[in-house]
Amino acid sequence: MKLFRLLALAWLIVAPAPGAFAATNAVEILRADWLDANRNRTVPVKIYYPATDSGPLPVIIFSHGLGGSREGYEYLGRHWAAHGYVSVHLQHLGSDAAVWQDKPATELKASLRQSAANLDNAANRPADVSFAIDRLEKLNQEKSPLKNRLDLARLGVAGHSFGAFTTLAVAGQVFVTPGDKEISFGDPRVKAAVAMSAPVPARKSTLDRAFAKIKIPILHMTGTEDSSPIGETRPEERRVPFDHIHGAEQYLLTFNGGDHMIFGGVSGKLPPEKQKRFKELICESSTAFWDAYLKGEATGKVRLTNDFKTVLATNGTFEVKWDK
Repeated sequence: MKLFRLLALAWLIVAPAPGAFAATNAVEILRADWLDANRNRTVPVKIYYPATDSGPLPVIIFSHGLGGSREGYEYLGRHWAAHGYVSVHLQHLGSDAAVWQDKPATELKASLRQSAANLDNAANRPADVSFAIDRLEKLNQEKSPLKNRLDLARLGVAGHSFGAFTTLAVAGQVFVTPGDKEISFGDPRVKAAVAMSAPVPARKSTLDRAFAKIKIPILHMTGTEDSSPIGETRPEERRVPFDHIHGAEQYLLTFNGGDHMIFGGVSGKLPPEKQKRFKELICESSTAFWDAYLKGEATGKVRLTNDFKTVLATNGTFEVKWDK
């Protein structure tokens, strides 16, 4: 039974979730397989974009969780694109669906753990994001449906689980080695971020150093039941990045009863009406955040800081930290 549940869990990580949210723009999709010649590495992408808004449009790069693919988290890509963003969903080879597909049930958990612990995967993921930004700069000049429609001065990054690790890495988190060396994958082109179910560094003595260089606004999301499917992160630890980042506006949304998989759009633990409501709140809060920090709209910040707690009601808690 445990193995069956784990197989189901891995499928949920990559399964597209149908969203039923009001759209302000029709949404188109573009798929591509980009080659990073410097690393001899392919980065598959799926891009959601408004069909008719000529822009230039702010851009969000999305990083999937362990075992995911560019096909997952569709409810977010469609929602953001419908509200005036270009949402670029990456697929990270080495920690994507190939980790669990066609694996015997007896080997699944070990395969997922091995991929999560692989240092090459940890380095390649943020490098994929930086490469994607480079490639988007070229795409903005090439003959394509997105030519001259991308505003890469207004760039955000988002991700779930291993994707939240990726998000915080490009936002400026440093990783302190046992030899006290700092490794950084920060990309200054990223202006704001959304981190869902972020993992926590194992060495708790390095937390202040790990997050000290992050100086961009971040919306953190978690749930009271957000334990890691394969790791050691406990639900109460998910708030660690929020608590240790200073010098930029930070927000923390914690869903009452929310588990790790709700951010993928589907949870086996929650009733359908609760899943639907959580997805609506994820979309509403993240879009208000992007509107505030990528579009620079005062109304977005008002919705986020003044109105969202009322909208959230008893579904969770929402904390705001603006210490400098």
